Amino acid sequence: MKIVVLDGYCLNPGDLSWEALQQVAELKVYDRTPEDQVAARAAGAEMVLTNKAPFSAVTLAQLPDLRYIGVLATGYNVVDVAAAKERGVVVSNIPTYGTASVAQFAIALLLELCHHVGAHSEAVRQGEWSSNPDWSFWKSPLIELAGKTLGIVGFGRIGRQTAAIAHALGMRVVAHDSVTLNPPDYPGFAWLPVDQLLAEADVVSLHCPLTAENKGMIDRRRLATMKPTAFLLNTSRGPLVVDQDLAGALNEGVIAGAGLDVLSLEPPPESNPLLQARNCIVTPHIAWATREARQRLLEIAVENVKGFLAGTPQNRVG
Repeated sequence: MKIVVLDGYCLNPGDLSWEALQQVAELKVYDRTPEDQVAARAAGAEMVLTNKAPFSAVTLAQLPDLRYIGVLATGYNVVDVAAAKERGVVVSNIPTYGTASVAQFAIALLLELCHHVGAHSEAVRQGEWSSNPDWSFWKSPLIELAGKTLGIVGFGRIGRQTAAIAHALGMRVVAHDSVTLNPPDYPGFAWLPVDQLLAEADVVSLHCPLTAENKGMIDRRRLATMKPTAFLLNTSRGPLVVDQDLAGALNEGVIAGAGLDVLSLEPPPESNPLLQARNCIVTPHIAWATREARQRLLEIAVENVKGFLAGTPQNRVG
């Protein structure tokens, strides 16, 4: 039995071990696989693991031995699941590994927007405190979150964990989700339509999967309904936001700031307007990447493989 990992570097740049997979099957690990080499590298393998290397219907048709695709992520849009099902290929994902890490990172982006800790630390290193006539100074407005409203779009595991942290900070939480069950016992909590949430929230945080229906949902029209003092956070999927529209809203003062860990195309071209937009923090898709979260991801991936081999696939999405 042969298993191929097509793009293993981001998951394991050297601080984790592939040993558990090696004990299950003959293993070949590639750090990265260009799209035009996916079929060649997966040829002859019964099982493949992929994060971003895509499996289209055309690619799947070239892999008669393939029986299992393990997606090393929660989102599985890199696989044509319908085509895989037609060919009898099981597809599994990793649904729960990064809940704590991503929620923590969303709040980290928010706190940076409120305090600009990095910029103030750099100012001190450059001598601005030593040469300042006052014992304290700040280079941007400092914002207290207690009493403000956080609107969460997508109230699943990560959205709820983000809400718990925000509640601990004294924020009111409102949410939008297609499933309105088990509301948290927070004072002032409410389920809201997206447009009402955008209008009421001081901070909007996106935690929903990308679908055909919500692609580009944060566009010029919806940004115009937000408060001019509001912040937008996106640690979910880049294409939920229209990059050009958000950059325009930031530069024109329609909203006050944004914290983004994802963009519509990754890595982004240097021409992406959000890279130069006013008060816009952009990080390189790292909310998921704590060592603890990556270790959990790898452990679940191994259990998914073992479940498939035992005839009891788990975390199956196709």
